[in-house]
Amino acid sequence: MRMEGTYPRSVYDPQQCRFLPAEFRKQGYHTAQIGKWHTGIDTGYGRDWDYQIVWNRPGHPENAGNYYYDQILTFNGEDRLTPGYSTDNYTQWAEEYIRGAHRDANKPWYLWLCYGAIHGPTTPADRHIGTYAGNKAEVPKDVFAPRPQKPAYLDQTQAWEPGPDGIPVMKSKARTKSNFDTIAPGQTLDSWVQQVNECMRGVDEGVGRVLSALKETGQLENTLVIYTADQGYALAEHGLNQKIAPYDASIASALIFAQPGVIPEGKVCRHPVNAPDLMNFICKSAHVDIPWKTHGRDISPLVKTPESAEWNSPMLFTHTGRKYGSDTAPIPTTDSEDLYIVGKTPWYVMLRQGKYKYIRTLVADETEELYDLDADPEELVNLVFQSAHEHQLNSLRQLAINELKRSDAPFADSMPSTRQRP
Repeated sequence: MRMEGTYPRSVYDPQQCRFLPAEFRKQGYHTAQIGKWHTGIDTGYGRDWDYQIVWNRPGHPENAGNYYYDQILTFNGEDRLTPGYSTDNYTQWAEEYIRGAHRDANKPWYLWLCYGAIHGPTTPADRHIGTYAGNKAEVPKDVFAPRPQKPAYLDQTQAWEPGPDGIPVMKSKARTKSNFDTIAPGQTLDSWVQQVNECMRGVDEGVGRVLSALKETGQLENTLVIYTADQGYALAEHGLNQKIAPYDASIASALIFAQPGVIPEGKVCRHPVNAPDLMNFICKSAHVDIPWKTHGRDISPLVKTPESAEWNSPMLFTHTGRKYGSDTAPIPTTDSEDLYIVGKTPWYVMLRQGKYKYIRTLVADETEELYDLDADPEELVNLVFQSAHEHQLNSLRQLAINELKRSDAPFADSMPSTRQRP
């Protein structure tokens, strides 16, 4: 997988960069994808997908900002300019598929429904605009700098400034014609949180319609439903307005499993999992064997008994910008643009084990971070600065290196040195 040309243009070799749905097809499933496609110009129709309606962003960079209206969609390999509100369109096509359209009734099916909401420009459906007007957003404790216990790059990602009466407002910046212009300068935090939640209502309604279609067609008990998102999105925590930085406010995603009679209802699991874990679980549940090496953990014990305390497996999360696989070695130098993305956030390694989070920014001579998420869920107190936690720091640092090696990270042995603890 590589970025080439005008962003988000990207390409891949399907023989080297293979996708799970191709294996689902080979092993008896009918496969479908509906919604946003952000993974290479080649959408995989006919190879990975039996049925596909996708907004192919890499294939049409000029249309890449049209998250909500006037999308160029690819219907089973054929491009069409399509009117309507995207969230509602995707829901309608998913309902039709669940009810039997465009698929073999004699095969089990795999549907990947990819809403583009609530990505910027975060546009609510007309029917939802103003429905949360007048509500107040909670102002994060560290919305404004300085943050002396955190890495220096956060000063460059500061997206908010004090407005009238000290209320956070979006910082002024040079406007560019880009799909990343998600907030107007001067927009208040209250207004932005209202806009985000009003936009999300379309997804809430869509998920309800999908579940109703499953129930009405008698498929609910025999269908594993997984609801998640690509990342979280900080709403001014740590001064951020983005989904890249290694704090839970910025990257933690919703993850809900549902299958009546199979998965416990109303239970909450406190242990974090990542995308490779999720893929491992989907394949195991579907009895699909993957003929290449994977790194996901077996999380089926957590799904079976979500509130179990008997789980001590570390979870690794890495951010390497727009570089993948072997292209992540060598690590870009500190002054290289390749090291930073989205508001100057650099590459990093993050590890969770139990209540602790460890972060190592891949910038030379930068401080590490260690947080006790039980005592400090907002990640305000960096325990690296407390000598009492030196053993914990050393342990998690080594554990992160071990996990990088286990998962074949090319840069595991070449990370830049960190700043010495004061």
